[in-house]
Amino acid sequence: MSVTTMARGWSGATVLASQSSRAGSPPQVARRQPEPDADRPGGPCLMETVTDRIDRIVDEFADLDGREKLELLIDFANRLPPLPAPYQALKEQDAGRVHECQTPVFLWPEISSGGMTLIASVAEEAPTVKGFVSMLAEAVADRPQAEAGDLPDDLLERIGLTEVLGMMRSRGLQAITGRVRRELAAAG
Repeated sequence: MSVTTMARGWSGATVLASQSSRAGSPPQVARRQPEPDADRPGGPCLMETVTDRIDRIVDEFADLDGREKLELLIDFANRLPPLPAPYQALKEQDAGRVHECQTPVFLWPEISSGGMTLIASVAEEAPTVKGFVSMLAEAVADRPQAEAGDLPDDLLERIGLTEVLGMMRSRGLQAITGRVRRELAAAG
């Protein structure tokens, strides 16, 4: 027996997740390309590279003060799609957890013929962390695996969040960036 879940992601793409009844089998996720007229405010352009998307995100933060940067980060948090049902069981088993971060963060980087996907779950009580993870997901969405290494180590500094968030939270977010980069590069 298998269960299939379908949801429209923030990029306008339809995400399909299927879980077979075999114990221990990982969920299978397939994405359809966004419809040409899909309403994707703030979502990624499929032609942009990871570097282009990071540059666009950096530009969005460029002239904002600390409070405005946090508000924009919360806007990004609201773009993170809900966790597909098959991943709930993995989350309950603590699979995919980022232990370097104090906030409960779960990541499942995946590669398919359509490119990279970052499936994630972040505790609702941590909107800044959720926003940062959403930025990373937006940056890599549907891009070739070879671009995984283009996620910069200094993203927090480039968007001016290190001084706003503090050293402990910044270290956790840098650990998330490194893990996403490594796992996407090794996935597939």
